[in-house]
Amino acid sequence: MTDKDINREKRARDAKWYVVHTYSGHENKVKANIEKMVENRGMRDDIFEIAVPTEEYMDTKSGTKKLKERKMFPGYVLVKMIINDESWYLVRNTRGVTGFVGPASKPVPLSDAEVKALGVQETYLPLVDFNVKDSIKVTSGPFENFMGTIESINMEKRKVKVYISMFGRETLVELDFDQVEKV
Repeated sequence: MTDKDINREKRARDAKWYVVHTYSGHENKVKANIEKMVENRGMRDDIFEIAVPTEEYMDTKSGTKKLKERKMFPGYVLVKMIINDESWYLVRNTRGVTGFVGPASKPVPLSDAEVKALGVQETYLPLVDFNVKDSIKVTSGPFENFMGTIESINMEKRKVKVYISMFGRETLVELDFDQVEKV
């Protein structure tokens, strides 16, 4: 794991959730636009997550029940970010965004209780202490107790690709971080 990844994880823990006001019905477009701009401008260390809180409900029409999903807060998107001039400008000037929620467009972070009440799951990247070419042991899943060598690490998906020896051949498998441990 590189120093850059460790630094990003520490920054993600310090980031706060902010509410962004959007045109009604444009929440998913705004989410996609912000995600694209974060990738294009290399701002993954400032803007970490974008969420549109939804809830499921049972809709009954002419006697048939259907499970549907609706937005809990139409016209609003939640953004987990570290506020600085560049990140504020990127979000504020995204097509479909009318501004941050707060006095005079100054973003006010949500409290931990508010974030929990909104149903937004905090996703913390686990700190991993292994690198490419390290030997590991699979701790769970169909390949439990197999030994292997790490081929690649994907921090965003929290997965590793591992070569394990199966039936006398090296086989590449993809596993979650919590399925492996360093030997």
